[in-house]
Amino acid sequence: MLTGFAAVIDLLNRIVWGPWPTPVGPVPGPLFVLLFGVAIFLTVRLRFVQIVRLPQALRSAFASRPASGKGVLTPFQAFATALAASIGTGNIAGVATAVVSGGPGAVFWIWCYGLFAAATKFTEAVLGNRFRHADAKPLSAGPPYYLRDGLGMPRLAWLYAFIAGIAALTTTPITQPNSIAVVFQSQFHVPGWATGVIVAVLAWLVIIGGIQSIGRAMQVLAPVKVFLYLAGGTIVIATHAANLPEVLATIVREAFSFRAATGASAGIGIMVAMRYGLARGVYANEAGYGTAAVVYGTARSDQPAQQGLNAAIEVFVISFVTSSISALSILVTGVWRSGLTSAAVVAQAFDTSIPGGGYLLAICAFLFGLTALIGWSYYGEQFLQYIFGPRVILPYRWLYCLLIPLGAVARVEAVWSWGDLMNGLQVFPNIVGLVGLSGVAVAAARTLRARPATLAGKSG
Repeated sequence: MLTGFAAVIDLLNRIVWGPWPTPVGPVPGPLFVLLFGVAIFLTVRLRFVQIVRLPQALRSAFASRPASGKGVLTPFQAFATALAASIGTGNIAGVATAVVSGGPGAVFWIWCYGLFAAATKFTEAVLGNRFRHADAKPLSAGPPYYLRDGLGMPRLAWLYAFIAGIAALTTTPITQPNSIAVVFQSQFHVPGWATGVIVAVLAWLVIIGGIQSIGRAMQVLAPVKVFLYLAGGTIVIATHAANLPEVLATIVREAFSFRAATGASAGIGIMVAMRYGLARGVYANEAGYGTAAVVYGTARSDQPAQQGLNAAIEVFVISFVTSSISALSILVTGVWRSGLTSAAVVAQAFDTSIPGGGYLLAICAFLFGLTALIGWSYYGEQFLQYIFGPRVILPYRWLYCLLIPLGAVARVEAVWSWGDLMNGLQVFPNIVGLVGLSGVAVAAARTLRARPATLAGKSG
């Protein structure tokens, strides 16, 4: 029965995400095309706000300024929480798998999607801040509210909340601790159950305190984990700097090559590179999932456009910093052809240049997984609260944490597939909201062009 269920989930996944077989080789599924198309549409409609306003966005995201407006987190705490939730173990293992399976050209498509997807997250953050219920106890924000109050589509809002809530509860507390346990088992020989208990206790200490506790923890942990990974990856890349020009040239060349870098049987190269690059790009930055609207809606800011800029920077950090560290580390060292995959190949790359580099990678994987686990707990809480009301919050937090030890020792292949399907299904109603309310984001972007200096000085 379980095997039959897993087969059905896998089939539905291939219908939604792809790859779809074609005469020229496997191509991305319809959801990738939809997400990329909407990202391009929003970029054009917003007049490339994520590029034009990049300097202002950098000042806004990383500067420390007084918060103004209703909300529960400072703008930086909201930014750090969103960043922490998005950067999970997939940014290490997933990106590495994309390069190993799709060739160096996949990196180009990760970058390409990230460039356009920043407009998608800008829109999500603007709508999350604009249509939040800041006076509610507890504060409520996210796609259900802009689908219901902005578009006037309560049934679609309920459908989104149901799918996204079930996805957060039944996948993240299983997959993230499992990835941490695998790395700790290989590097430190720690039993999976012990890793699960430790992660569960640490997560519970933060999650049980609610969003303010999460925000305080994330404003510390998010910069630390990015810095550690950036520092380790920079050492690896600098040590093999002589290979970098050729690697960059190969990335561009293979992105448009009609020869598959991973072998003739893989199909036409450009299709393989695009398929894996877009897949990892979507999973890495989560643009289109709607989760950004939840956390940026909690910010103590009355300027939705500034939260949009913070969200755009979040995508750039994920797509051009952490994802690039994973990809370039294994490419410049040449270990992408070693036969290893996932986090193991990144650990091998770190070991080539850093004594005990595998241990550093394990610590990074722990921080990536723990913070993503904590951030997604709040997303699921908000979605299920929309359906069941505040009474669901405390039982949900306990259940979420109790699932973590089980996830650390579980066989999670079917759970990953289930999570991919549920995440994919939640994208469809969210895209309706993003396109239908894109005019709200355009109006917000115009305020940046009208008064950039004033806005940058007031909110942060």
